[in-house]
Amino acid sequence: MENEVKTVQMTAEEAARYEAFKAEQEKKAAADRARKDRETYGQLVDQEIEQAIPILQELSGDIRTVKGKVLDNFRQILDMKAEVLKLTKDGQKSHTFTNSEGNKRITIGRYVVDGWRDTVEDGIAIVKESVIGLIKDVETKALVNQIMRLVARDQAGNLKANKVLQLDKLAAELNNDRLNEGIAIIKESHIPNLSKTYIRAEYQDESGMWRYIPLGMTEA
Repeated sequence: MENEVKTVQMTAEEAARYEAFKAEQEKKAAADRARKDRETYGQLVDQEIEQAIPILQELSGDIRTVKGKVLDNFRQILDMKAEVLKLTKDGQKSHTFTNSEGNKRITIGRYVVDGWRDTVEDGIAIVKESVIGLIKDVETKALVNQIMRLVARDQAGNLKANKVLQLDKLAAELNNDRLNEGIAIIKESHIPNLSKTYIRAEYQDESGMWRYIPLGMTEA
């Protein structure tokens, strides 16, 4: 005798409760899978970090050692250059050395990074305050707009010293003591700082094009 398939009849209310139960179970299963995926992700991150850090520490140590060796080797050359060419050692921020064949060169230098005392904000405020009342015609308005751009900070919030130095020329045309006072305060607030020493190495390829030797994680 063939097995009979029994069909269970549910009321609408029972069917609704059953569908709600299934939906809740699926929701719990999805949440459990997501939790396990997050755990797996976290484990992978931990694993790769543990493997990467020692390698990067070794690389950093190697770079520091090589950089120190190159700088030590060139320190005597820099001293000799200053003596032979009668140069002030601290007066030049970068030095480029090229081999006799002219196909390899190394540059050693330091960048000047702009720093400012807190009084720079007072100077900027005085400049902005004083120039607004100097607008008389199209010409003076153009000068004022130029001055406002020169004391404006860039997207990173930095004030560029090379722009501030251009203020004197524009201010001379407006001939205003208060404006000149603000510019003087800004210039007196400037504190130039030297960056760490950098090394840049280049060589000429077969076609004569200069190529940088990548010495940082970004360039490599």
